[in-house]
Amino acid sequence: MSTSGKPRLVWFDANRVCAAMGVVLIHSSTDFGGKPFIDAEPADRLLPVFLRSLGEFSGSEMFFLFSLFIMAMRVDKSMPNYGDAISNQAKRLLVPFAFWVVFYAFFRLVKADAFNYTPYIWEQLGQVKSWFGYFLLGKVQYHMHFLPTLFALFLFYPLMRGATRYPVLGLTLLLTLGVMNNTQGFVWGLELEADTRDYILRSLKILGYVGYGFAAFALYGIWKDGIPRGESRLVRRLGLYFAILGYVATLPFFATAVQNGDWGVRSGWDYYGHFLMPICIFLIFMGSQFLEWSPRWSKLAMYTFGVYLVHPAVIDLFDIAVFKLGLGKAMPPIALVLIRFAIVLPASFAVAYGLSKVKALAWTIGLGPAPWEASTTKVSGA
Repeated sequence: MSTSGKPRLVWFDANRVCAAMGVVLIHSSTDFGGKPFIDAEPADRLLPVFLRSLGEFSGSEMFFLFSLFIMAMRVDKSMPNYGDAISNQAKRLLVPFAFWVVFYAFFRLVKADAFNYTPYIWEQLGQVKSWFGYFLLGKVQYHMHFLPTLFALFLFYPLMRGATRYPVLGLTLLLTLGVMNNTQGFVWGLELEADTRDYILRSLKILGYVGYGFAAFALYGIWKDGIPRGESRLVRRLGLYFAILGYVATLPFFATAVQNGDWGVRSGWDYYGHFLMPICIFLIFMGSQFLEWSPRWSKLAMYTFGVYLVHPAVIDLFDIAVFKLGLGKAMPPIALVLIRFAIVLPASFAVAYGLSKVKALAWTIGLGPAPWEASTTKVSGA
């Protein structure tokens, strides 16, 4: 990825790789149930929760920002009509999404069998409303919400384009996050049926996350106009300062997790510290664009989308092995976290790499055309 007269976007690729590492760290730093080691003593939770706090320098919101930044670049270069742009994004996102929904819907049976809750999963699979939740909300796995939500955000891209011309509109994110925080808290206080509440909350999240689109298009506009080498250092320093400030704001949230063994609710400044962190980290990397970045970052970045999609399956397989061997209770929480991360991260990249080399499956991680598209191209070109 490059633009005439601009440094290659290796800094952007490096950001993507670090974000993928952060997401894997987030999901590696919990117990088998996704909790902050609820059965451990607070002192034993401290380091795992600390690693979780470092992992949250990245997160799904960071991947939203990446995707929307690329969207800003694409529409700025080609100016497609709305229908073509949305159709193209549907092919890129929703077709692979459908594949992974079906995969994870049944893959969960593997872990369910190991941890003795198979009937619960089979009951879900037999309910129509469960499949609606899988496909519309991404509830089939804890990370799958990303793809349908991202597609919904792309529907708003004509509004976001204004931020490329007027970057001050990037500050809209503060407004949308505030509205989302306030209204979601209100909805949680209502006596609603669980599925109805989930759909309302997701709608509010989409409206709130449109702010990331304004921020991404604004950042693209700033980058497109050019940041002088000297000013890039200022951008980097500002990003670093605000990242530290945002991290400090989240400390009460993590302190609660250490004390109680459960994740609390982000509602105050810890909420804003968490959700504004992607902007701060992005500024650090964008302000580092003139540094000497190794081209290896770009090679690794090719597989980050795949890592995001496959790492929960790799974590499940690791947890099953540890559980079957009886090592879960034998290891201190920090040992489990470090070993899990050390194995899952390279294994996830390896799986993504392997999928990219199989023509029939590379499309599932965005690295090749779907088989039916390839055959159509071949016939039309003959």
